[in-house]
Amino acid sequence: GVSIACIVGYRWAGMTWFDAVCHGFSTMGLGGFSTHDASFGYFDSPAIEFVAIVFMFIAGMNFGTLFLAVSGRSLRPYLHDPEAGWFVGICFISIFFVAIYIWKDGMYADLDTAVRHTAFNLMSIATTTGFASVDFAQWPIFAPLWMLFLSCVTASSGSTGGGIKMIRMLILAKQANRELTRLIHPSVVNPVKVGGSAIPNNVVIAVLGFIFLYFMSVVMLTFVMILSGLDFMTSLGAVVASINNAGPGLNKVGPATN
Repeated sequence: GVSIACIVGYRWAGMTWFDAVCHGFSTMGLGGFSTHDASFGYFDSPAIEFVAIVFMFIAGMNFGTLFLAVSGRSLRPYLHDPEAGWFVGICFISIFFVAIYIWKDGMYADLDTAVRHTAFNLMSIATTTGFASVDFAQWPIFAPLWMLFLSCVTASSGSTGGGIKMIRMLILAKQANRELTRLIHPSVVNPVKVGGSAIPNNVVIAVLGFIFLYFMSVVMLTFVMILSGLDFMTSLGAVVASINNAGPGLNKVGPATN
């Protein structure tokens, strides 16, 4: 149902039916496939980009929560979803600061244009979709690097996104806080809780193991790419984009390169 709404939205915004169907499936799957080499830069349409942002936003969150919200005709399930608040907060705060940052740096003459391109491309990379409307690799290096980092952690469990997933990062953060508390109060009973529910220790250990393997894979494969003769930014961007299924990376594997 959401896929059909996305397709109709694209058609209403100005795409042909063929482009609307292809991009609709690609958006809801957060796959990033486009029927044009220039991706969304081909259309250069704020309306089409807005439709994409809305549905990438939906697809980046838990579909279980969406089902509960639709079936119950209420947004209350999102208030109880521990990932939803962090997902929304991180995305909107990142868009705000990155837009101001690249605008102040002189990338765009006016703030409205900076917000438009930041909102679309940051949401695309953060949710591991991989669409692009401009060559964001030309932005000041902080912006594309931050977007690549978001692709590691932003997408929710139960979504079509890649990366570590937000729930694992929440567990990692709470486990780190528990260990710091234990340094001060060795006898404290302080279970890891997410959304009001205690997380079993075996699950916490499994999450820590997964994240360790994830980052060690990124580090080792980046060194392998550097050994092959590529520069550091290309190597890191290629590895992170590949492991997260995010699509474009940086430099030689950026959104405007082949």
